[in-house]
Amino acid sequence: MLITERAGRLRLYKNGQLDPKPIANVPRVVDSGQGGLLDVVLHPKFSENNLIYLAYAARGQGGVNTRVTRHRFDQKALALKDQKLIFDATPRTFGGRHFGGRMVFDRQGFLYITTGDRGDMDRAQNVADHSGSVIRLHDDGRVPNDNPLINRSGAKPEIYSFGHRNPQGMALHPQTGAVWTHEHGARGGDEVNVVRKGRNYGWPVITHGIDYDGSKIGIGKSAPGMEQPLYYWVPSIAPSGTTFYSGDKFPKWNKSLFVGALRDEALVRLELDGERVTGEERLLVEALGRVRDVRVGPDGFLYLATDDSDGRIVRLEPVN
Repeated sequence: MLITERAGRLRLYKNGQLDPKPIANVPRVVDSGQGGLLDVVLHPKFSENNLIYLAYAARGQGGVNTRVTRHRFDQKALALKDQKLIFDATPRTFGGRHFGGRMVFDRQGFLYITTGDRGDMDRAQNVADHSGSVIRLHDDGRVPNDNPLINRSGAKPEIYSFGHRNPQGMALHPQTGAVWTHEHGARGGDEVNVVRKGRNYGWPVITHGIDYDGSKIGIGKSAPGMEQPLYYWVPSIAPSGTTFYSGDKFPKWNKSLFVGALRDEALVRLELDGERVTGEERLLVEALGRVRDVRVGPDGFLYLATDDSDGRIVRLEPVN
């Protein structure tokens, strides 16, 4: 396992042990506020090319942004090599909120990256700004020629969908291959969405939540030309990390979507019928603390990462 730590360390867990030495040559990150080293994914052909991708908060001229770089992982030297810039969100701004920073490859080999609105909600509706978007790129950072905004004057061609607040969960549906995300609302209005080409997901014009001070956000819960979530939470659970389960260790959980919950300190299981949520179950409530991420391992077990100064990786196994 490769494990990111917010302060900027990338760790290797192998043969039942966490290597005490962090992997070398990780780029410098900004670890203030909600920023830090955010996500790591393997290239679809990692077994051939040893390429990995890191998403993190980075400093540049004019402020801080969400950045993605590609590296070759030298497992013998426990070091990263051949760094290449894949994506740099612009414009940069100061502030430590809403970086997004989740990544996933689809079945065609395109890389999807989430960005948050950086705490400035109106930026999510501005397609001349990368903030509050889902980004779609080739594995080397080139813009696909069928991206929806590539021919729109002034728009960022990397944007695939927009109107997102702070998506901190993204996963590929194992049957359909569709990209699903979830994002934080403010006080309520956390959403689960299927990412569709060129669609506007509404933030902050529409939302099912309210602001932290109790005031109204936007014009209401719906508007023409803006997507409705597949599912939403009121009050907020503060979702972070998501995965679909498809394995043989928990056969009754097949076709379930799992979501980590920070605020409710739980693992949430959503039962699915296609793109319809038919039920919700909350597991491990207040048993582990804030659940930052959830993944399915190649062994079919579920793995959770907790969000704490003394964080843990936890493996869930079925009870006989």
